[in-house]
Amino acid sequence: MGLLFLYSASQGNIETIIKQSFFVILGLILMFALSQIDPDFYKNNALFFLILSILLILLTILFGKEVNGAKRWLDLGFFTLQPSEIVKIALPVFLAAYLYDKPLPISLLNTSISMVVIFVIVNLVRIQPDLGTSLVILIAGLYILFLAGLSWKFIGASLSILILSLPFIWNNFLEPFQRQRIITLLDPTADPYGSGWNITQSKIAIGSGGIQGKGYGSGSQAHLDFLPETETDFIFSVIAEEFGFIGACILLCIFFFIMLRCFYLAINARDRFCRLTIGGLSLLFISTIFINLSMVVGIIPVVGMPLPFISKGGSSLLSFYIAFGIIISMATHKKLMQK
Repeated sequence: MGLLFLYSASQGNIETIIKQSFFVILGLILMFALSQIDPDFYKNNALFFLILSILLILLTILFGKEVNGAKRWLDLGFFTLQPSEIVKIALPVFLAAYLYDKPLPISLLNTSISMVVIFVIVNLVRIQPDLGTSLVILIAGLYILFLAGLSWKFIGASLSILILSLPFIWNNFLEPFQRQRIITLLDPTADPYGSGWNITQSKIAIGSGGIQGKGYGSGSQAHLDFLPETETDFIFSVIAEEFGFIGACILLCIFFFIMLRCFYLAINARDRFCRLTIGGLSLLFISTIFINLSMVVGIIPVVGMPLPFISKGGSSLLSFYIAFGIIISMATHKKLMQK
C-alpha cells in the first residue's frame, strides 16, 4: 500500500518507487532475520547497540550531509543513513533491559539515570536540528519509564516542572523556524502564502477528498504542486484527497489492527523485559502515526514526521522493520516460563 500511495504522491516517479522498493525488500529481510534471534540477545547487547547509535549521531553532527541547514544524514555512498531513526529503537530496548529487573516502583536513582540518558540523546538529535525525531525519542524513552512502574508523584512533579519551564525552553531550545511553526499553528491565516502555506494546503487537500475521494492519481493539490512534501510529511493528505474519508479510514483501521495485535503480544510476552520492549516499541509506532496525522490536520506544529511504512525514506522504513523484527522475536520465543 505504501508503494501504491507513494507512486501517486511522487507523480509517477519510477526512480523513487524503485529506491523505496529496495528498502522494503531490505527491511523485510532484516525483519525476518531479527525475528529469528532469541530476545536474550537484545537484552544482553542493548548497551552496545545504544552506544553504537550514539556514535553514529556524533559522526553525523561532525561529518554529516547538510540539507537545508540540517545535518541529519550520513552519506554511505549507496544510500544516506539517518542515525536518529536507529537510536529511537535502540533507546527503548536499552531502557527495557536496564529496568526490567528493578523493584516496583522504580527508585529515584534508576529514574534519574534513565532520564539523563534520555535527555542526552534527545539533545544530540535536537541540535542537528531535528525537532520531530527528538520529540519521538523523548516519548519512546518516557513510555518505557511509565511501563516500568514510574511513580505517579514523579510524573506529576515532572509535568509541573515542564509547564513552568516552557518560557525557558521557548527562548533557549527552539530554533527561530521552530518557534515560527508554533506561531503558525495558532493562526495559519496570518501568513497564508508564507509560513502558513503548508498546513493550509494540507487542510484543503484533506477536505476536498470528501467521502470517496477524487480518484487515484487525480488529486489536484498534490499533482498541481500546491501541496508540499507530498512524498514524506504530507502523504496522508494525498491519500485523503484521492481516496476520501473511506480510504483514510481503511488505512487507519489497518494501523489500529497492528496496534491491538502488538498490545496482545505485550500482555502475553514471556517476561518483563519482553513486555516492556514490545509495549515501548508499539507505543512508539502509534505515536509516530499520531504525530504525523495531527501535523497534517493542524492540531500540532509541522515537525517533519513521516507516516510509518507509507512515506518515502529508507532510514525511517528500516527502523520500523527493525522494531517489528524485535517484536516478532519476542512473540515467537516463549520457551521461558512466565515471570
